[in-house]
Amino acid sequence: MPRVARNLIDNGYYHIVTRGLDRRRLFRYKSDYELFLDITAIYLKQYKVHIVHYCLMPNHLHFLIKAVVALDIQKFMQVILQVYAANFRKKYKSTGCVFQNRYTSRLIDNDAYLLECARYIERNPVRAKIVQDVSGYPWSSYSHYAKGTPDRIITLDNPLYLNMATREDERRETYSKFVSQGRPYDSI
Repeated sequence: MPRVARNLIDNGYYHIVTRGLDRRRLFRYKSDYELFLDITAIYLKQYKVHIVHYCLMPNHLHFLIKAVVALDIQKFMQVILQVYAANFRKKYKSTGCVFQNRYTSRLIDNDAYLLECARYIERNPVRAKIVQDVSGYPWSSYSHYAKGTPDRIITLDNPLYLNMATREDERRETYSKFVSQGRPYDSI
């Protein structure tokens, strides 16, 4: 059966998810997370895509991406996943697929979902019970927004985050409160 074509538009925002094969760990050690971020930073310079939010979980990852050139999403994702997989196989002396199927991408077609998707992505470690508080997880974009920590792969701030307040300190506090608020789906 042929694959369903992706709905791609220039300057669109997309929620992208990919998993390890059979939900196996993609990141075993701190060095694996660091390598993935390094690879991502290198290839962000070559494609017209921006990472707005992200979360690297042990067995999967989330990106919220703005694609200036829509077709660059496919090229960007292909190269970063292939380069990481090659490094993973070499390091762990494994063969075969590292990632399960192709990544999924969902067009974010309204402002409400753009901010809620960011919250969903950054709360992933809390829902997975890896940490109790989102601020305790180092492999996401949360610290960039809530604390102003520089992040090598965030190349564009969420425009709705920028509209949360006029002053940066107020914006960070408002964002932190927004992310920490519970939602009905958090317990599912």
